[in-house]
Amino acid sequence: MKLYHGSLAIVDSPRILVPSRTLDFGSGFYTTTSYEQAEQWVVRKLSDSCRLGYVNVYELDEVAMGKLDVLRFDSPNDEWLDFVMSNRTDVAFRHQHDIVYGPVANDRVYAAFALFEQQFLDREGLIKELKAYKLVDQLLFHTEAALRILRYSCANEIRK
Repeated sequence: MKLYHGSLAIVDSPRILVPSRTLDFGSGFYTTTSYEQAEQWVVRKLSDSCRLGYVNVYELDEVAMGKLDVLRFDSPNDEWLDFVMSNRTDVAFRHQHDIVYGPVANDRVYAAFALFEQQFLDREGLIKELKAYKLVDQLLFHTEAALRILRYSCANEIRK
């Protein structure tokens, strides 16, 4: 399986990073099966002072992945919502999964989350709203064991 990671740098040796902000699935190395999603991330980060970025390409050893602790969300549901909200709002929340797979909570999703947090939208309404969106996926590599099954392939330049 091919995976992509948008960055302003070539990332031939992925690392587990603790982000400076809260993210959907916690700390680690984020990838997606969508080249377009990775490319859009790079394009949003480019500026007049930084005119070059990369879509890094990786191969995933799916056989080895079967031996790891993988938490999988195939669509927005109650469990996904609880997991994302815990990662985004509870500074003490930690999980021990090697890999987490599920939908990306993008800008449109954040607007729906805001309505939920402000109680303008209930849980059922939020999930119904999210299922109406075409969401791309993300795979978080949360442990060193998970990173070992990811192989760097190449990096494609993205220019402003």
